[in-house]
Amino acid sequence: MSRESETDQPGAPTHPLLPGALPEPLREELIAFRRDMHMHPELGNQEFRATAALKRRLEAAGLAPRVLHSGTGLVCDIGTPDPARPMLALRADIDGLPIPDTKTGVPYRSTVPDRAHACGHDVHTTAVLGAGLVLADLDRRGLLPNAVRLVFQPAEEVLPGGAADAIESGVLDGVGSIIAVHCDPKVDAGTIGLRPGPITSACDRLEVSLDGPGGHTARPHLTTDLVTAVAKVATEVPALLARRIDARSGLAVTWGRIASGHASNVIPQHAELSGTVRCLDLTSWREAPDLVHAAIDEVATLHRAKSQITYVRGVPPVVNDPAVTELLRTAQAARRGSYAIEDTEQSLGGEDFSWYLEQVPGAMARLGVRVPGSQARYDLHRGDFDVDEQAIQVAVELFTAAALLDGESSDRT
Repeated sequence: MSRESETDQPGAPTHPLLPGALPEPLREELIAFRRDMHMHPELGNQEFRATAALKRRLEAAGLAPRVLHSGTGLVCDIGTPDPARPMLALRADIDGLPIPDTKTGVPYRSTVPDRAHACGHDVHTTAVLGAGLVLADLDRRGLLPNAVRLVFQPAEEVLPGGAADAIESGVLDGVGSIIAVHCDPKVDAGTIGLRPGPITSACDRLEVSLDGPGGHTARPHLTTDLVTAVAKVATEVPALLARRIDARSGLAVTWGRIASGHASNVIPQHAELSGTVRCLDLTSWREAPDLVHAAIDEVATLHRAKSQITYVRGVPPVVNDPAVTELLRTAQAARRGSYAIEDTEQSLGGEDFSWYLEQVPGAMARLGVRVPGSQARYDLHRGDFDVDEQAIQVAVELFTAAALLDGESSDRT
């Protein structure tokens, strides 16, 4: 990843609040909110506590949040929407993961067994809340140039993601563009990573069942050698796909589970595989189900196994709109300087923010959460994942600046 030169900083658009930092009481409140949320993680579509806490705080700020149709998650407008001037939406995801929190020595470790905020959704949520509180204060003072929408979305970790339900609830009505951040433990806090175009991968779920008559391991030639069949599907299907689609599409089948058999001298009647299908290219992702089905059937048939395939569509790649990406670049440069912006790579991780971008232009930034100078190596979806909480303020400033600059641009047009 390359870091931009400070001398490359674009001329920062003027606004009276762009250079400012968060007031210390608000900064402390947001850190406390994040820690409380971190201690009480909730799985997708079960985020009742987080929804209630967000609703209380937004109402205390004089806002009118609305719970989504699914029963969790919120949408909240700041300012009065004008049909002639589409709003910018700020999106956060509020769910946790079904894994144990393995951190030690921190007072905000998860209190819920086998549940953790190990992907940074607590940080995303706190950042959008903080930006909303800042923007609500600006609106009361007549300094908000255009209405802004906050979207607190449930169930990002549940394929195909809660974004589809949020869209059905009308969160994009009147929205012209949408932005979000995602924690990146490989980037120092204080810095964001940007990339126009694809920034994540498509991600689908794949379940395969193989069946045969079973038999004795002394006579595999008289039956279907199902363990060999499942092993061949596991190894040969990814290899076949690599020769049937352009390598630049990045289509990859990776297995996470294989199960078969109960005894060493019995050929089983049933075997199962499950895994993910990831793809960097949107067009190839649309072709992936047919290609994967054909490859599995071909290998299974060769080994006389009957196959049953469940292909669950997940999410397409997040494809950042160049203009909205530039808005984030300008906002970060205005707040922190262009030295606080890195180019970032396309990830093979999936993100249901992509569903919003099927409807409106938008962009997601990588939010640096690593302690500057730290040699610790954390990763997402690990029980010991943690962040430098300075990142909360960085994200709040980024969202706030983007909303103000987008509003000023709407005024000019």
